[in-house]
Amino acid sequence: MYLNGKVAFVTGAAQGIGRAMVEELLHKGAALVLVDLNLIAGEQCKASLDEEFGSHRTLFIQCDVTDEKQLKAAFQKTIEHFGKLDILVNNAGVNNEKDWEKTIEVNLISVIRGTYLGLELMNIKNGGRGGVIINVASLAGLTPAAYQPVYCASKHGVIGFTRSIAALASIGNYGVRINTVCPAFVDTPLLESIEKEENMGQFYKYKDNIKDMMKSFGVLNPSLIAKGLIDLIEDDSFNGAVMKITTSRGIHFEEYGAHQKTKI
Repeated sequence: MYLNGKVAFVTGAAQGIGRAMVEELLHKGAALVLVDLNLIAGEQCKASLDEEFGSHRTLFIQCDVTDEKQLKAAFQKTIEHFGKLDILVNNAGVNNEKDWEKTIEVNLISVIRGTYLGLELMNIKNGGRGGVIINVASLAGLTPAAYQPVYCASKHGVIGFTRSIAALASIGNYGVRINTVCPAFVDTPLLESIEKEENMGQFYKYKDNIKDMMKSFGVLNPSLIAKGLIDLIEDDSFNGAVMKITTSRGIHFEEYGAHQKTKI
């Protein structure tokens, strides 16, 4: 997909990986809908981006992605403002082992709902123009995470859902490619949650173990995740791909034999 002139909708857009993705998409010529629950961070993000790219290139929408009505309204505002939707990045995520239901709601349910809402608008069978959906998972979605079992489960779910819905989109000739990005530890505010008992609950006592893992595996810069995102969007051969990003190997893929790349 050629990005210039396209419209992208990014959740969790104000900070961390989301912010890096937004900046990279803007540099490529796309217009951006910045979706975030944090009003102050969202407004500050838009103001900063407006100085560099112009206010006409971005739209900020405060939205709780776990609220179905709010999320639907955000998609509707996107169409009203920009007239179309070409790219969806379901990036919003949390780490909360204490309130584990919230983790499932944000990390998995909102990704599923966002994907379905995006497909309604982009599916060529519904009169859409086609497009690309990227669901942000984690390396924890491919391996066990002893100290974050629910976070791990939510990310495993994202990968399973994404690969399955991507296969359906191919079979149904939706004109929409759906892929997932699985980074290792990334330098974002999410990492700070391991220091808080209100996030980690019974696993708080293992925070030093997680820190040791971070030292061992290293911490990625969000800009590398954004580069991976662009690769998945621009390369039309990727559908159902699971991109892994680590400090040791950089950008590479989980191999699934013949199904790793599925053309549509």
